[in-house]
Amino acid sequence: MPTQLSPEQDALAISIIRGIAMDAPLAANSGHQGTAMALAPLAHVLYSRILKHDPTSPDFIDRDRLILSNGHASILQYALLFLSGYGLEISDLKLFRQWNSATPGHPEVGHTAGVEVTTGPLGQGFANAVGMAIAESHLRAVHGIEAINHHTYVITGDGCLMEGISHEAASLAGHLKLDHLVCIFDDNKITIDGSTSLSCSDDAPARFRAYGWNVIEAGEIADDCDALEKVLVTARDHAGAPTLVVLRSHIGFPSPDLTDKHEAHGNPFTAPLVSATKKVMGIPDEPFFAPDTFVSEYRALCRERGNAVHSEWKKRTQSVSPALIPSTFGVATKEQIASVLPVFPPDTKLATRQAFQKVLEATGGALPFVLAGAADLTGNTGAKLSETGTYSAENRAGKQIYYGIREHAMGAAMVGMALHGGVLPVGGTFFVFADYMRPAIRLAALSRARTVFVFSHDSVGVGEDGPTHQPVEQLASLRAIPGLQVIRPADANETAQAWLIAATHDGPTALILSRQTVVALTDGSAVADGAGVIVSTKKPQAIIIGTGSELSVAVDAANVLREEGINVNVVTMPSWERFASLSKARQEEILPRLLPRISVEAGTTFGWATYATDSVGIDRFGASAPGNVVMAELGITATHVAEATRNAIAR
Repeated sequence: MPTQLSPEQDALAISIIRGIAMDAPLAANSGHQGTAMALAPLAHVLYSRILKHDPTSPDFIDRDRLILSNGHASILQYALLFLSGYGLEISDLKLFRQWNSATPGHPEVGHTAGVEVTTGPLGQGFANAVGMAIAESHLRAVHGIEAINHHTYVITGDGCLMEGISHEAASLAGHLKLDHLVCIFDDNKITIDGSTSLSCSDDAPARFRAYGWNVIEAGEIADDCDALEKVLVTARDHAGAPTLVVLRSHIGFPSPDLTDKHEAHGNPFTAPLVSATKKVMGIPDEPFFAPDTFVSEYRALCRERGNAVHSEWKKRTQSVSPALIPSTFGVATKEQIASVLPVFPPDTKLATRQAFQKVLEATGGALPFVLAGAADLTGNTGAKLSETGTYSAENRAGKQIYYGIREHAMGAAMVGMALHGGVLPVGGTFFVFADYMRPAIRLAALSRARTVFVFSHDSVGVGEDGPTHQPVEQLASLRAIPGLQVIRPADANETAQAWLIAATHDGPTALILSRQTVVALTDGSAVADGAGVIVSTKKPQAIIIGTGSELSVAVDAANVLREEGINVNVVTMPSWERFASLSKARQEEILPRLLPRISVEAGTTFGWATYATDSVGIDRFGASAPGNVVMAELGITATHVAEATRNAIAR
């Protein structure tokens, strides 16, 4: 069988893709066809000539990764997944953007075979690609070029490059010389509002050259398959720097009415406009035109190419490490970690950020695939693996990544690393700067990406830096994200158990750690259930619930009340999400609903009404002063908690 389609077949494939790009949004009365139409030749060349991929095994470890960062053009990717044989059929394309379909409005990883990341918020996919390239380069250094040697391709538009995250991610990629990363910039000069000249006059090639990228200004070749292939091969083979291919395209082409017009961006073509365009292309004016014989030939070509490259990889890796077995790629069991997990003696005094670093390093041998890093706060957050070497352009095997002051890019790169597979990214910053990372955290949850976000300096206990650096609402806001496991350990032992759970969780975890020293009050066992009783009395009159550094405040308040003859239980509650997953009966054992339940946490009380009848918290911004003074002035004291408990009992 030929390894490449004929020019006539190329033309037919492109017309089929463009037809689908118009028909699906028309059927849905929703969608973006203009970019998909313009980039149909590019996508066709990528899937049929460039990408190392196997449609019969979409998760083949050494496949090339393709990310559509401008995910609103999702119908472009769906059309190629249909043609290439990834499992999509015409019936799926007809359900574009419909409930429970395999073709949602933006690509979703884990939902549609062949989609690598969930994209849509512009710029995130570009930064995900940087993370994927980091993961690939590290694994190549660790496992050898025979086992890992693939490229990451990302398609971006003007919107992706306007978003601030792209500046951070491009700067990081250039600094790290990620030469297995190829970005194709769809330079169509159109946004939803109109021409890009309305809002942007950047010199994108100059900008990327300044970041240290190799830049290819491909010019007007968007419809020339052979020229596209040549440019992409040149970009792929370039060594020493990531490559930006600037491709001048024309949105909506070849529509006789809307080519190069912003109306082609987000408004579905009307039926007459679709008919007129199909007439120009010379294909039948029928919905979802895709001749069965041609589709079979296209799929056979992709399948043959894919099987060949996959089989060759299997032969090369027959004798390599079991770590390359897909089911165990970058995964460890709880038993493996527990065997080396530190246990801290009672009354150990450590900030949980300090305890985290000790735990991270102690388990390094059981988790060789962990890549740790921070946004210029490595020593402050505990996200540090001493003695493992710095990951850099010169040392790809290093496990400590210095992201610089780039929280936006760090968060999204971590998601890309996790979705690449084979590594477990751990990244830290101050908790208040979770706000910079929120889009990436949200997408990690949506994607079920195995990431561990480490947030230290978790309360007004930060002290003198003042309210700009003192998180109060951040904890509640992260708890509100579906699918994000949030754990705020109270001491060193809970920190150890939190790491065990985070490292084996099948989604993202946010670890919320203290700046200030805390005393070990627990054995850590409550983390698994999300909550547990640490002070138990025979006939409790109330329950005081503490998290993080405030657990000691809860215990001190219980002692004050005991001296007055008032018996209370103290509950540590490091994770709402894990507690919510317990049976109602088990929840009732820990937090009996007939008793007053008083929470104490140095943050907003928002959300605590689910578990507490009364809350001691901070429903305002903090202030600049020593941390213990701020805590006391804002009522996070044993005296205040004891008073709130008395009032709750009396009521």
